[in-house]
Amino acid sequence: MDRPTLGGRAGGAVVRFLDDLGWAEATREPLAGDASTRVYTRLRQGSKTAILMQDPDGDVDLFARLARHLTGLGLSAPRVYGQAKGLLLLEDLGDGLIARLASDTPEQPLYIVATDALIALHRHAAPSGLPVATPDRLAQMIDLAFLHYADRPDLIAQATDALRPVLATHAMPADVMVLRDYHAENILWLPDRKGAARAGLLDFQDALQGHRAYDLISLLEDARRDVAPATVEACIQHYLSATGLPQDAFRASLAVLGAQRNLRILGVFARLAKTRAKPHYIDLIPRVWGHLQTDLNHPALAPLRAVIAQLPIPDAAHLERLKSCPMP
Repeated sequence: MDRPTLGGRAGGAVVRFLDDLGWAEATREPLAGDASTRVYTRLRQGSKTAILMQDPDGDVDLFARLARHLTGLGLSAPRVYGQAKGLLLLEDLGDGLIARLASDTPEQPLYIVATDALIALHRHAAPSGLPVATPDRLAQMIDLAFLHYADRPDLIAQATDALRPVLATHAMPADVMVLRDYHAENILWLPDRKGAARAGLLDFQDALQGHRAYDLISLLEDARRDVAPATVEACIQHYLSATGLPQDAFRASLAVLGAQRNLRILGVFARLAKTRAKPHYIDLIPRVWGHLQTDLNHPALAPLRAVIAQLPIPDAAHLERLKSCPMP
């Protein structure tokens, strides 16, 4: 693949950055991005490869610090080869996303390794300086569902008032690093490594200090793919066996944090369609809605059911409205 021409001031900064690191002559292969403004490029130079991450809106210093924290724990975050404003040169951990592999091979062993990474992470305190996922913060984060998915801002106060005390009971203590977007399209299978290091960690720049159930329910209630019920149960039991946490309390935390996450995701996906012309995210909403309904079945979430019952269901007509909503 040829090296694309990088024009303008930003392109010049990239060229200088790569030149300083000895990668200016590398060929460049664009990689699929995510819901953020980050851009990823695989660099090839002889037998060596690396990943260039461009994040003009993000804090690359934070990503680099968190990557070093994770590798210091023996986990497989990308090693940082170099950094500059909005730019990182990272270790290339390959293309073995468990989301792809799980379509052709048994998924449960892959998900167990992803759970092992959380078990290992949760043996350590969160690094300093992360925002804390307090009940107030988590409750406020669901406003997007009412603003963008439902167009019912009048329900925000009712919903957050109902959810906040539930979170205070079931989403505390906030004492571990929460990677936050922990799902199969952000985790790589690294079979040449050992133990929990076989899970390659890609997305953690939005990390929080929060409850240990947060990332596990993120993994198991995936917006992008269906995880078999047997795999879900195996991972929960594996985590409980390794940590010795009380089963009933932990399952309540999974349901509560699952509901909080899924409400936020409904709003995020609707906003992406509305403000960034990404309507394909709307196709994922029925799965997210299904996860939310499963979570709401837990007795701990009884106080939230009445307000959620006022949201529109994601039928064909509502999904089409979300797709066709004009950009502001």
